[in-house]
Amino acid sequence: MILINFKIYQETFGDKAIELAKIVKEVADKHKIRIIITASALDAYRLKEFTGQEVWLQNIDEYSEGKHNGWVSPLQAQSLNINGSLLNHSEHRLPRGTVQKILSHKPKNFKIVCCAHSLDQISWIKKSNPDYILFEPPELIASSDKSVATEMSASIKNAVALASPIPLIVGAGVKSSEDVRVSRQLGAVGVCLSSAFVTGADPQKLLTELINGFGDII
Repeated sequence: MILINFKIYQETFGDKAIELAKIVKEVADKHKIRIIITASALDAYRLKEFTGQEVWLQNIDEYSEGKHNGWVSPLQAQSLNINGSLLNHSEHRLPRGTVQKILSHKPKNFKIVCCAHSLDQISWIKKSNPDYILFEPPELIASSDKSVATEMSASIKNAVALASPIPLIVGAGVKSSEDVRVSRQLGAVGVCLSSAFVTGADPQKLLTELINGFGDII
């Protein structure tokens, strides 16, 4: 599994998001690998409709329906076949109680990848039973020369053990097949990346490079 977080880089504004999503779709179909785009609430439905690629949200809020204004509803997303979301990303941190409330009230069959910024966070996040835990040390996010795999491989192994039986995804600085290979070897089920793909010179080449890190296990 690969998660690609579009965030709100200018490279994803307007039709540029569709062009990137088309690249993801082409690579995913060619290599038969699950790649999920996490997009802003403004783009998620449009990207899914235009490309057919699996698209989730970057964040959801605690209210699903009713007399509430300006919130991102998981139930409304699900009605549009947007069936998952990131939660508690280090660039959109939420109070512990809010995270627990959202996880305890999420719609049936709506998937949540809950982000953990440290090993300590994994323990309490696990108790709320998300579908996946994403371990992303914030100091390595968007690093041009380091990654969680090169700098914190022991932490990946510990994170996998702490999260079990919830599957763990790793991110922060992921940009090579070696990052993927090391993460998978240590027990992660997939990787997450953002700027390396979204702002990179050749997104398709990068994505193909990452897939090579999975070897025979897709």
